[in-house]
Amino acid sequence: MTSRPGASKVGERAQEAAVEYRLARNAVVREVKAGRRMKEDVCDAHPELLRAARNIGKTTGEDCPICEETTTVEVTYVFGARLPPGGRCPGTKTELNRLRRREEPVLCYDVEVCPQCAWHHLTRKYPAGGRTPRAKRTRESST
Repeated sequence: MTSRPGASKVGERAQEAAVEYRLARNAVVREVKAGRRMKEDVCDAHPELLRAARNIGKTTGEDCPICEETTTVEVTYVFGARLPPGGRCPGTKTELNRLRRREEPVLCYDVEVCPQCAWHHLTRKYPAGGRTPRAKRTRESST
């Protein structure tokens, strides 16, 4: 688990931390390579996740650990109040940053996906948003 520098300051949200899933990912890859798990069990990405990976995923620069034929991509999903029930998959960095700066708290999920073999694994989960508007903070601190 990693935390944002300064997240322990008084008045900031205590849950400002990201959870990394790299160790779990590596364990799954080892199980597939050792034959204890079938490729079909881990290469089963949802069609919408594959569509997002092909169209808006950001390349990771790493080959797929399962098929070793294609470079994996990262897809981010954002869930929160006033977002669709299936979350929002921002297509640009600008849209992602706008969602991260919302007044309402959101939860972001980064998923590694291989568009070729359908490998996918959650790589990171982190909270964002939930900030008090600047004008409101200024008013509250002056009273």
